[in-house]
Amino acid sequence: MSMTIVYTMITLSAIGAAAAVILYFVAQKFKVYEDPRIDEVESALPGANCGGCGYAGCHAFAEACVKENDLSALFCPVGGNDCMSDVAGVLGLEAVAQDPRVAVVRCNGTCEHRPKTNQFDGASSCAVASSLYSGDTGCQYGCLSHGDCVASCDFDAIHMNPETGLPEVVDDKCVACGACVEACPKDLIELRKKAKKDRKIYVSCRNEDKGGVARKACSVACIGCSKCFKVCPFDAITMNNNLAFIDSDKCKLCRKCVVECPTSAIVELNFPPRKVKTDLPPKPAAKKPEASPGKEAKPSESDNSANK
Repeated sequence: MSMTIVYTMITLSAIGAAAAVILYFVAQKFKVYEDPRIDEVESALPGANCGGCGYAGCHAFAEACVKENDLSALFCPVGGNDCMSDVAGVLGLEAVAQDPRVAVVRCNGTCEHRPKTNQFDGASSCAVASSLYSGDTGCQYGCLSHGDCVASCDFDAIHMNPETGLPEVVDDKCVACGACVEACPKDLIELRKKAKKDRKIYVSCRNEDKGGVARKACSVACIGCSKCFKVCPFDAITMNNNLAFIDSDKCKLCRKCVVECPTSAIVELNFPPRKVKTDLPPKPAAKKPEASPGKEAKPSESDNSANK
């Protein structure tokens, strides 16, 4: 073996050793410490990475939970209260229970209630259609029926009804991640409090036009008459821009507003049928006792006083 090869091997070994030492000190200088609890919290999460918590994914949400001393502002909608209890147990904190939510579509403008005035010939996307024109019906606030909300859902919880042309939410599959809410360019989808037996009462309309214009565009539009607002005993209904809104956190599901709405814009779901009141026949008048034959009826006290 020539000395040239020996010198080359020694030189390369020296350079490699020097580079290793430099890299070691650089790594120690700029290393990022990660709290081991982050992995524990992430393992307690469902791993959906849906972004419903407001963070990019489950790992980012776990980092936020570890950094905070209070979990009241943090919540995983997919895992729910049980998941947050596990997270709180890892961090030694107290979880704040929240009411479960479910998505609802605030538009009842079916093909029957809201006839089409034109036909959109372009990309089958609500976002594209919304950026080009107001819609293919007389209501500029209604559903465009291209299914962006369906494509955004990772849980198969929303589908398009081919008969009505509107999206429908499957309550048992909805995790309230909010993906469909973000996908709808018309802001028609809302996360509402989930009541017992999946019962819901909400104004299924977003039309802010005045009554006559709104009713002409859709037969079940809210006309801003305020009748529901006046009859609500729990202050759960507010009026803004010719449109009624029912707060699901205040609503007690009494259904008084549903009866008052003249256009059926307020929807009630999963309730038992209402009892029909039947008019009872009037009671027959009491008969006066007849005098027995052969005996004269005794005059009453009122008759004696009158004779006197």
